[in-house]
Amino acid sequence: MGNIAAVTDAEFDAEVLKSDKPVLVDFWAEWCGPCRQVGPILDEIAAEHGDKITFYKMNVDENPVTPSNYRVSGIPTINVYQNGEVVRSIVGAKPKGALLNELSDFIA
Repeated sequence: MGNIAAVTDAEFDAEVLKSDKPVLVDFWAEWCGPCRQVGPILDEIAAEHGDKITFYKMNVDENPVTPSNYRVSGIPTINVYQNGEVVRSIVGAKPKGALLNELSDFIA
């Protein structure tokens, strides 16, 4: 899927929680249709705003610990982490405009 790097349970703490800038994590799975819809949109947003916010994808089937820790029950779930905390959570597939609106605090 696209050009957004994957992050695993093992890397999550170092790559996401200890990052100096906001980090968006897209929780997804191969079998999830809405996840496949939102993937290319996130690729576009990452290409446009990757300098302000770091983008990662996490496959919930391959990495069960982190989604469980953050109570990710439906996918796609897009969490934005800042200073080790979830500062925004977006559940479900949304069009690009809606995602940009939700992320405006971090990419403006």
